[in-house]
Amino acid sequence: MHSPSLSQPISLVTIEHSIERATTAMAASQREDGHWVFELEADATIPAEYILLRHYLAEPVDAPLEAKIARYLRRIQSDDHDGWGLFHGGAFDVSASVKAYYALKMIGDAPDAPHMARARDAILAAGGATAGNVFTRIQLALFGAGPWRTVPTMPPELILTPRWFPIHLSKMSYWARTVVVPLLVLAALKPVARNPLGIKVEELYTGRPVKPESKAADTKWLWTIGFNTLDRVLKAGDRLWPKGLRQRAIQTCVDFVTERLNGEDGLGAIYPAMANSVMMFDALGYPEDHPARTIARKSVENLLIVGEDEAYCQPCVSPVWDTALAAHAMMEAGGPEAETQATRALDWLRPRQVLDVKGDWADEKPDVRPGGWAFQYNNDHYPDLDDTAVVVMAMDRARDRIGPVNDEAIVRGTEWTVGMQSRNGGWGAFDADNSHHYLNNLPFADHGALLDPPTVDVSARVISMLAQLGETDSPRMKAALAYLESEQEPDGSWFGRWGVNYIYGTWSALCALNASGLGPEHPMIARAVEWLRTIQNADGGWGEDCDSYALDYAGYTPAPSTASQTAWALLGLMAVGEVDSDAVARGVTWLAANQQADGLWGQEQYTGGGFPRVFYLRYHGYPKYFPLWAIARYRNLKRSNSAHVAFGM
Repeated sequence: MHSPSLSQPISLVTIEHSIERATTAMAASQREDGHWVFELEADATIPAEYILLRHYLAEPVDAPLEAKIARYLRRIQSDDHDGWGLFHGGAFDVSASVKAYYALKMIGDAPDAPHMARARDAILAAGGATAGNVFTRIQLALFGAGPWRTVPTMPPELILTPRWFPIHLSKMSYWARTVVVPLLVLAALKPVARNPLGIKVEELYTGRPVKPESKAADTKWLWTIGFNTLDRVLKAGDRLWPKGLRQRAIQTCVDFVTERLNGEDGLGAIYPAMANSVMMFDALGYPEDHPARTIARKSVENLLIVGEDEAYCQPCVSPVWDTALAAHAMMEAGGPEAETQATRALDWLRPRQVLDVKGDWADEKPDVRPGGWAFQYNNDHYPDLDDTAVVVMAMDRARDRIGPVNDEAIVRGTEWTVGMQSRNGGWGAFDADNSHHYLNNLPFADHGALLDPPTVDVSARVISMLAQLGETDSPRMKAALAYLESEQEPDGSWFGRWGVNYIYGTWSALCALNASGLGPEHPMIARAVEWLRTIQNADGGWGEDCDSYALDYAGYTPAPSTASQTAWALLGLMAVGEVDSDAVARGVTWLAANQQADGLWGQEQYTGGGFPRVFYLRYHGYPKYFPLWAIARYRNLKRSNSAHVAFGM
């Protein structure tokens, strides 16, 4: 493919052609009912756990499906370190590698096969299965392939504690809550997998103890010692709980799960919680045809992506997020066809607003009316602020085309969102003031993602929404902008919690600052623009990998250009008046040069955030709608008499 010269500005004719091709391809990928949903891929962990779940339950072997998952797992095994990483090209991860190895052995791969031997050697060199994280050790214990004594004790009585108690479920994030509650039952009952083939992984143990490590940031030794002491006490007294209290606690856990089963979308609409709910029902003796167990099991099956040669299991699905972002891109592209597609998308989104369920968020904000959107098809107990802000901005942007039909949805979405502001001025993803950082010192919280505190990217999105709706000088906006300013890094960037990483956070913040009326001369903006210019790759694009979440992060490290991160950088720069800069011209040229034959962009790199240092996501939609959005905005600004971006995103 011919690459436009970087020495000459790319022509708007070329850009227009790119926009037309991308718009046509996006329209073709829209579902009949108006929504978009693209694959959401994580690492080897989820497909491996899916295989283990089937064998845990002794379900009939689906040989064709297992063969496809095995091919997927073998393909993503690293040639560099012989194990499995957490993202494309990522370093060895012992937990992902243990699960992938176990799944392949369960499927039938011989332990002495070359790829298995290489993986086993890498796992043993890293300390063996004992070095896995808490969730890996639980998985092994459920199969009798590892000891429960290495698993931190979380008694089910935890669900009965009052809210003032230091360790309380409401103080944890929604994803931790939904994963932990059925796990409390499993840890109390300690069931053993049926595992009809009797497959275990003794060969992954070294016989040497391994000191547990935490991926949490800024752990405190005093809290750690205290919680470890508490764990030893709980282990010693595990059999001393009154039977009546234990039974009441287990029933309360079951009631919690049953209320939130969420139909075929599953508990929390995320795989780990869904799989745990299935195993909980099984451990409690629910027959396979029991309605609760049946629908919980079906929810897991709905996450499968089955291709001709390979298959894998998604961690969740992202239809509301994909649809809202794609609608923005299509409105930016403009033209009758694209605007029709965007209108159909908004029509699909409107009835998915959660108006009648007060979810777990109401524990902290009981007086706020519901009005948000969830990330998935259905997840009424857990709408999220990021999706809600993006949907509201899309609906507001469409008002001049489709009239006031979205007005009430905008009002309710805004009301819920502003009601969820945290005390520090920012917003978390699903809860308000979910900032009990001492809990990340729990031995159970070695993943460092037990909480949902305010983050720059979500807060910036809400600021953008409020500013687009005309609110720029209220006390809550001043508090929110002060929060953004306090979170800016010394180099001018912002951390991106839900996207990789500082490019994502900086794009989000720049959009918010522009919408709020701050000019390009403002020090926050000037420093961020300089940072984005400084890290631009020689080829004109931008890139950053998941290692930027490392606890010892010391500044940006160059990474290959990606379509989604290049689009974010461009959208951020253009938001603050940089449309005529050389950096923007070179970035747009990179996008035009790397557009594929199908009109969209490809990208194997993971640029979505799950849990920093633990879990990352490859949104297959990101290299599709974000580049279209960026090049369409470039065209629109170049054709206008103003470099000002009039929207929050």
